[in-house]
Amino acid sequence: MTVNRASARYEGFGKEGKGSITTKSGVLNAQPYGFGTRFEGLPGTNPEELIAAAHAACFTMALSFGLARAGYSGDTLETSAAVTLDQVEGGFVITRSALTLTGNVPGIAPEEFARIAEEAEKNCPVSKLLDCEITLEHRLES
Repeated sequence: MTVNRASARYEGFGKEGKGSITTKSGVLNAQPYGFGTRFEGLPGTNPEELIAAAHAACFTMALSFGLARAGYSGDTLETSAAVTLDQVEGGFVITRSALTLTGNVPGIAPEEFARIAEEAEKNCPVSKLLDCEITLEHRLES
């Protein structure tokens, strides 16, 4: 079992408040976040961006391992994730994570690539964690 840690600090409340996020690895060290970074495009990060990064990374790694198990040796996989935060009655909810994958896998048939990618999407730990619609678009390059 592995346990990873991160912490958040928020000073002030509401729109005027300012926060920072720090990860155990130090990749994020007092990285700013707040209303402006979440809704107004100001510099810094936000929870949805971090979820998108985690989903893209987890899915791509799961796909890499699935392709290796199927006997393929790699070239390149690139995934982007777009996480949607919608306002609903009573607050906000993450409603969707849209994965877009481009893969270069020598010798694989498009149908097999699609099957292994769909398996990876369903079985990556972050996909299992998310309680929202998950979509996957994929393109195989030669």
